[in-house]
Amino acid sequence: MQNKTERGNMTTKKITLNAEKRKVIADQFQSFYEDKVKDKLIQAKEQYDLIREKAKEQIEKVVRFHQPQEDVDTIRKMIGRYNRAGGELYEDNCFYVQRPIKKVDDEGREYDANDEVHVRFDMSRKFARAYYRDELKAKGLNPDFNLSINDDYSKRNPKYYNDESQVNTYLGFSNSSNEDKSITKPKAKWDNDFQLWTIGSSYCHSRNFKVDENTLNFFKMYVASADNVIKEHEQMYSYVEGKMKTLRLGLKSYRTFDQAKALADKVGVVLNETMMNESSSLALSIYSPENLASLLEDKQVLTREQKIAIARQQMQQSVN
Repeated sequence: MQNKTERGNMTTKKITLNAEKRKVIADQFQSFYEDKVKDKLIQAKEQYDLIREKAKEQIEKVVRFHQPQEDVDTIRKMIGRYNRAGGELYEDNCFYVQRPIKKVDDEGREYDANDEVHVRFDMSRKFARAYYRDELKAKGLNPDFNLSINDDYSKRNPKYYNDESQVNTYLGFSNSSNEDKSITKPKAKWDNDFQLWTIGSSYCHSRNFKVDENTLNFFKMYVASADNVIKEHEQMYSYVEGKMKTLRLGLKSYRTFDQAKALADKVGVVLNETMMNESSSLALSIYSPENLASLLEDKQVLTREQKIAIARQQMQQSVN
């Protein structure tokens, strides 16, 4: 539906907004805000990648120091001769390193303990959604589904479970028998990227490798770099979603594309009529382009009372 307005002798048509057009507009704003902060996530990934390569070299030195290659070769021969009675070997990408330390209990008594770090070269689901976020978005998938509920699992609905299933399938945390086995999914890629033959069972925590303080601190930095990828994903989502909540409220009140265009121009978002799909109540004064633009500024967060005051002022002006 389009409204017509007279400008001199020319008749122009106003594009009336519907749910589909509002989504197109919202997507443009979301891309704009993501572009403002996504560099931090990119840098966190790059930092992790650099430290990961060094961590591979360091953990191999640690493991081979405690479990020399000749011992691994000997057990392999024993297994070939005596089967499981010859010993156990496991190709692993999960390791625990530790350093003996002293601790003091509540009564002031000193006791022996360990400062321990879990070093892993596979990836958790949270890490995978953060690391592959752009790739998932490009495939039309939602890598932010878990962040959207903010740990309130009562908010899980059919869409949540559908998003979860699609993301897990794409990443390789869930698979089906009819999939193309020639495609290596991200999880399998990471599982096979780095592995070491270790003496012992598949239970990672059964092997604790003692290291010095510097080595332990390096692996702590490696683990922190992986955690930072997750953290930057969470912070980016929080920032963008804060903007989008305000924007979506405003868009609901806009009737025409011109209103959205005026807002986009004030904020700096590229928006034009060609982005609107042809198939697809008066605006509340608080969500006029001028007021909504100010609400979306980084430094200004209005209280509910301030928003009501602005609305009353604008209504009064319209009456006068």
